[in-house]
This record gives sequence, structure tokens and C-alpha cells, in this order.
Amino acid sequence: MERASAGIMMNFVEIMLGEKLKDADPALDVMGSDRKVLQVACQDFTNYLKFHWNLIGKEANQCELVEKLEKLFKEDAAELDAFLTVWTGIWFKKWKERVKLLIGNQNANKWNKMSKTLANAEPLWRKIEHKQELQEVVVSTLIKNGEVCGTEILAENLLKMELGEKNLQNVSDKERLFATLNNSLRKAREMAQSKGPLIFVKIDKGYYNALNE
Repeated sequence: MERASAGIMMNFVEIMLGEKLKDADPALDVMGSDRKVLQVACQDFTNYLKFHWNLIGKEANQCELVEKLEKLFKEDAAELDAFLTVWTGIWFKKWKERVKLLIGNQNANKWNKMSKTLANAEPLWRKIEHKQELQEVVVSTLIKNGEVCGTEILAENLLKMELGEKNLQNVSDKERLFATLNNSLRKAREMAQSKGPLIFVKIDKGYYNALNE
């Protein structure tokens, strides 16, 4: 029953966020071609609340998050609505700054190098037992330093890039894993304070042309 209640609450938040995004940009089709924008916004909002309510790193943080959201909605729905309006405005401004579409072979060399490093790290990443906890620590650092957009994607990629670049052979090497986390946190702080795009989405040229017809 609790799981069903949590699902209903998160669906409700998704609907509210979707409406706020459409207010920010009426051209967005959040239930269709722009669904990914809404999914990333929901993940970022969840991460922001976990950070704000000191739930990062707690085992049952999702359940606690839903409880706090339900309490806030019951006690002051108008406050939650106003907060969502402000947060979505900040987030969407960041989305437009942080996300860059790569069309065809644009920036191919940089993209290929990054993709190769991430691919090298993937087998090792899958073996790490506490990757969610590592990711949450990096997410927390990003948010603490003012980054609200793409926190989950950026945190995972920062950790994978470190793993791929350092060629870590064994996930049981705790010292090297700790160094990987520390380097990722340092880069997260730098990244949050940087300007310009951080998330690159590669799309087919034909798809882009079809969007603009």
C-alpha cells in the first residue's frame, strides 16, 4: 500500500512539474517528444529535495521524501505550488544553458573520446556495490555548489569518466575507489561553477531536420 501511495505522490509531482514546464515554454510537448525534459526535471527535483531535507545517503530516503512531500501538500498546497513555480523557472533556465544538441558529426572528436572513456568504465561501474551512494554524494556536491540541472546524469558520468581515465582494474581496491570519488567531487565543484553546456545529446541530422520542418 505504501509503495502505491508513493507512486501516486510522485506521479502527482510529475504532473505538476509538467504543467510548470509548459508555462515556462508552451512549445514543449512534455508527454510526447519532450518527455525526456520532464523525466530529467523530476529526477533533479527529487535530488534537490533530498539534499534540502538532508536525506542524501539515507537508506529509505525515497519513502521519507514522499512522506515529507505529502505533509507539505496537505498543510500548504499553495506554498508547494509557489515553490515549484520558482524552482522550475530556475531549472529550465539552467536546462537551456547546460544541454546542447549535437547534430550529425558536430564535435565528433570530443564526443567519441568521451563515449570511449564512458564505455571503458561501464563493466567496472556495474560491479561497484554502492554506486548509488557514491552517486548521491556527487549529486549533493553539485547541488551544494548551485547546479540544479542534470544532477543524476552529471554525477554518474563524472564517476565513470574518473574510472575510465584511471583504468581502475579492481573495484575492491578501496583506496583507489576513494581517490576516484574525491577527484569526482573536485570536478563536480568546478563543473557547477562553470558556464555553458555540460550535457551533450547526439541526434541524427535527419531527425533534427524533421523537427524543424
